[in-house]
Amino acid sequence: RLRALNRLQVIFQHLKMSKQTDSAAEVLLEKKGGAGIITLNRPKALNALNLSMIQKIYPQIKMWEQDPETFLIIIKGTGGKAFCAGGDIRAITEAGKVGDKLIQDFFIGEYRLNNAIGTCKKPYVALIDGITMGGGVGVSVHGHFRVATEKTVFAMPETAIGLFPDVGGGYFLPRLSGKIGYYLALTGCRLKGRDVLKAGIATHFVESEKLPALEKDLIALKSPSKEKIADLLNSYHMKCTIDQEKEFALDEHMEKINSLFSANSMEEIVKKLKQDGSPFAMKQLETINKMSPTSLKLTLRQLREGASMSLQEVLRMEYRLSQACMKGHDFYEGVRAVLIDKDQSPKWKPAALEEVSDEFVDNCFKPLGNDDLKL
Repeated sequence: RLRALNRLQVIFQHLKMSKQTDSAAEVLLEKKGGAGIITLNRPKALNALNLSMIQKIYPQIKMWEQDPETFLIIIKGTGGKAFCAGGDIRAITEAGKVGDKLIQDFFIGEYRLNNAIGTCKKPYVALIDGITMGGGVGVSVHGHFRVATEKTVFAMPETAIGLFPDVGGGYFLPRLSGKIGYYLALTGCRLKGRDVLKAGIATHFVESEKLPALEKDLIALKSPSKEKIADLLNSYHMKCTIDQEKEFALDEHMEKINSLFSANSMEEIVKKLKQDGSPFAMKQLETINKMSPTSLKLTLRQLREGASMSLQEVLRMEYRLSQACMKGHDFYEGVRAVLIDKDQSPKWKPAALEEVSDEFVDNCFKPLGNDDLKL
């Protein structure tokens, strides 16, 4: 009886799986061989994450983690343009304007998913082919392996829309070498192709057109260990010659990045950039002057504090910041200027760094009591 019941459960699970692989679904969840495969399937929206996708992926990862027949988890995107270009910012903006609870639910769901990936006991392989920004970074960077290609474009551009580099950005960015993470977070600088590997964000670099073969080989591995998976990824990585000779795009600027972005305050960073006066420094100054002053101050503190926190502590801190941004002005204005009217000229309030008080920043980091993120 019990065995028959188990068999029914297995059949039911398979049916559920095949139903979810309906190509109209926004996220496809399938089991192939020993691999659980997550496919982000909103190509028209560049696979941006919405709440319903997050709510499907999270329990599936938890199930695969417990399943003795699942040895690894692979995540990828469809459409050839993007792995995942971020979170569903428009939906959050609309919700925030009318005080809808999505502004809590979305961030709670997303950060719990980031944490599930960061603590996943099964090897987790993200194929970050194409645009990988914001929320897309959150569902890849905390896993064991990140495979970049010549098409990968990485960025955390949140300060341009009155937000901050969340999804655990406060954890991984300050842990990149030197002050690269601070530079990427404050300027929203884009890294392309092999540079994503050289910055320490990706673990491997493979030609985009070799990814289907790599995926097939990963699926074919018999009860693989993390080492076996690493060996397979390494073998593909070693064979890839694209841009092998190219120098890291930030190499020539590393000394400046490390000194200019090591200041303790945004005002000091700006002062150092002005004093430096080099074309590189002037370009960064021009970029920083376009960003939300409030976002810049929150981001610098987020990274400085996150540098010594666990991923869980960082996500809790970031949830507090997300709710502060949802109550503020700049997020809605930034989304309007960049995504809705596309006039690219946000009117930030306050408009200058000096006007963003330490007291205001402190308040954004304060615990939310019962409303704090529970992981």
